[in-house]
Amino acid sequence: MHPDWLIPDWPAPSGVRALFTTRQGGGSGAPWDSMNLGDHVGDKPAHVAANRAVLARAMHAKPMFLQQVHGVAVLPLDGSTPDGLQADAAMTSQRGVACTIMVADCLPVLLTSDEGSAVAAAHAGWRGLAGKQGRGVLEETCERFWAPDQGRRAQSAINTIAWLGPCIGPSAFEVGAEVRVAFVDRHPRAADCFTAAAPGKYLADLAGLARLRLQALGITQIYGNDGSAPWCTVGKPSRFFSHRRDAGVHGNGFGTTGRMAACIWLE
Repeated sequence: MHPDWLIPDWPAPSGVRALFTTRQGGGSGAPWDSMNLGDHVGDKPAHVAANRAVLARAMHAKPMFLQQVHGVAVLPLDGSTPDGLQADAAMTSQRGVACTIMVADCLPVLLTSDEGSAVAAAHAGWRGLAGKQGRGVLEETCERFWAPDQGRRAQSAINTIAWLGPCIGPSAFEVGAEVRVAFVDRHPRAADCFTAAAPGKYLADLAGLARLRLQALGITQIYGNDGSAPWCTVGKPSRFFSHRRDAGVHGNGFGTTGRMAACIWLE
């Protein structure tokens, strides 16, 4: 593993491995320097392929990349699943296959059962996290994750361990009133995750919103991003890619920046 990559500090069972890449350790040139894993952001395809190969060698596993669309679809993975299928979460019980979520401000959420029989990962930007009628990507992922043992749903939640990776922090994530409404209308406690910044504008705590959703599902073992500055992708340009920070810098409105990955797999 590259020494700058993050290894989750959580009580995952033996045989469950996870990591979060940073922008260090790859071969892409500016503005994607250097460990860009996104094949949709304008980087040279050969550089992206080489960076993905670096990741696979470091993991001794096969990272499975999705076409993420800020939705709630969950894709089950096995060794024959091709890259690029459309989904915003993945799960697997097959060894050597890594659920892989790309981010550059959105929140990656990794899940494992405490017996280590299955793993999952979700892409939780605000749209996917909010979902529709209070049901978003985390609710969909957990339902699929717990499906083999639906008769013991409450126990499955207690036995689930979650890790939240780096994302845009609560001092940088300014949103409109419609984003606040999308969360607060269905989950009144979510109001605590929004701070008024200007008329009709709020600063949102994305990781805090995800914690509330996980807790509402009955998950109590939640580790990683606590909303503090070291976890903020915007505030650490030398370590993290950030779509919001870099979109204006390169003048195309698309956000020419790379993508990092959160991966979880069974050895």
